[in-house]
This record gives sequence, structure tokens and C-alpha cells, in this order.
Amino acid sequence: MTLGELRTIKPDKTVDARGMSCPGPLLEAKRSITGIPKGGIMEVLSSDSGTNKDIPQWAKKIGHEFLGTVEEAGYWKLYVKRMK
Repeated sequence: MTLGELRTIKPDKTVDARGMSCPGPLLEAKRSITGIPKGGIMEVLSSDSGTNKDIPQWAKKIGHEFLGTVEEAGYWKLYVKRMK
């Protein structure tokens, strides 16, 4: 997805993991994805730079689609589409 498309996504759930260090944001994402319908989108807010590597790897491993990242002032928004 393009940056413009990512900025217009309306997520089904937002997980605010800002201020948490690794592995906090990943654990919150794992816990939260189950509450989203198949095909739904989860937005993860994180101030930990390691999340930019962890979330895409986890999504690929589990079989979800990582849509991309938007960098904001002091944190990132990462988008994952639930596929199963």
C-alpha cells in the first residue's frame, strides 16, 4: 500500500503500545488480533523501533498480511490485516 492509502485506513482495532519496550507491542498485537474479524485491520501504535521489525515478521509467520508503516512524530503506526 502507498503511504497515502495507509493514512486513510479506518482500522477495526487500534492497539496503543506507545511507551512499551520490546516485546510489549508484539504481545499486545498477538493478544488483540483475535478480537478482529477475518479481513479486518489492526493498527498498532508503537514508540519502540524494534516493533518495525517484529510486527511484519510475526504477521508473515502467522499468515496475516502486513500492510505497512506510517511514521509519526515520536512513534509509528503499523497496519496488519487479519487473514485467518
